[in-house]
Amino acid sequence: MPSKRRPDVQQNSVNPELPVQTDNNAPVTMREIGIIKRLGSKEPEIIAAELSAWFRERNIKVVIDLVKPGLDLLIILGGDGTLLHVAEQASRYGIPVVGINLGDLGFLTEISKDERYEALEAILNNKFTIEHRLLLKTRVISKGQPSDWQMALNDVVISKGNIERLIQLDSWANNNYITTYRADGLIFSTPTGATAYNLSAGGPIVHPALQAILITPICPFMLDSRPLLVAPDTILTARLKAGRRQDVKVLVDGQSAWDIHQDDTIEIQASEYYLKLIASSKKDYFEILRSKLNWGSSIKNGRDS
Repeated sequence: MPSKRRPDVQQNSVNPELPVQTDNNAPVTMREIGIIKRLGSKEPEIIAAELSAWFRERNIKVVIDLVKPGLDLLIILGGDGTLLHVAEQASRYGIPVVGINLGDLGFLTEISKDERYEALEAILNNKFTIEHRLLLKTRVISKGQPSDWQMALNDVVISKGNIERLIQLDSWANNNYITTYRADGLIFSTPTGATAYNLSAGGPIVHPALQAILITPICPFMLDSRPLLVAPDTILTARLKAGRRQDVKVLVDGQSAWDIHQDDTIEIQASEYYLKLIASSKKDYFEILRSKLNWGSSIKNGRDS
């Protein structure tokens, strides 16, 4: 029988009652904004220069590719990946973020480049909605020594490397033993990340207004190992069981963070910070899902086309 005693963890301080979506009616005074560009192409450079001039005409300072305290707004020029790279800093500093998509429609970078001036004018005129997106924080405890925390807007993934054997992960929610997963890995996702790796692994789509943490096994050995949703103030832990030497990694928003070994523990909980994401006034969440996932391609607005 697996041990049901989980490693000691601290109490989570997240506030599960924080509103996810609020209309901002306070006066807006923009003094300095930041622009983050996608690397590797000229288009973001050109648009960044144009936007910089547009803001300076309105006596608003602009900094490029820099996230710092005190910015009134952060504009992302690129895709969801570009936004993920700055989500932690933006959330720590409480900077509202708006994404201008320069490729395919994104789940986070909702505004098309053709809509950019209309959307920014609306923000300056205080006609916008801020969504508070849940983030996760995670760390590894190895031989009793905890690592620094890392934050994820989408997901934390425990994944096997180039090995054929399944990995085994004892898991707990607070003091309660959940199960021992035998799988290719385990995904801990936010509602924002529900449409990322979680979706590919057969997990549910979760509306970002719902405060929850998703647990989704990757190719589980037992078909009854189903995805699980838990409350946002839950502290989750997973411990890699003893066994043969294995190549197992922890990825945070798709980036390799740690290699882990037998008896190492991964702790996951909701961060005390939220990403303030400015939503498009022209696209609702379900329209984005239909466009991105090609739902109902022959049906529009509930009627046959």
